[in-house]
Amino acid sequence: MLTIIPKGWFSWDFNILDGDKKLALIDLAWTREAGVLLLDGQSYKVHREHWFGGAFMLEQDGQVLARAIKPSAWKRALQIEHGEYRYILKPVSSFGRSFELVDGERVIGSIRPQHAFTRKANIDFPESIPLPVRTFMIWLTIILWKRESDAAAAG
Repeated sequence: MLTIIPKGWFSWDFNILDGDKKLALIDLAWTREAGVLLLDGQSYKVHREHWFGGAFMLEQDGQVLARAIKPSAWKRALQIEHGEYRYILKPVSSFGRSFELVDGERVIGSIRPQHAFTRKANIDFPESIPLPVRTFMIWLTIILWKRESDAAAAG
């Protein structure tokens, strides 16, 4: 099981830990839904396909490794494509921040905040999914959390 911990009290950048070992850093861009994932000295770019929308993309050296689309404007779920694999990342409930990863009809993983008042979370995704793709899925969840936080602050 992995854990994500924000780098600071107000930060949307996260460290990904496996026990005490730091595996990755998620560095969100300030200006838009983009950023960089740093894993084992490798850098991966995460961004929207177009400046104002489109699919979410995971790239390394210009090669697309995974992409995610939002099949419905009314739901927080994302459809993730990685090679021949297709997953759905969807909220467990309408009001919570927990998400589950679904393969077909089967729940195969989850992201669950440690409690209601923290952004620290536990991640239980299959290790058969490559770490850059699992990190991309975590980044997608953080983007959805940030959208909700920004909307709550504005309203």
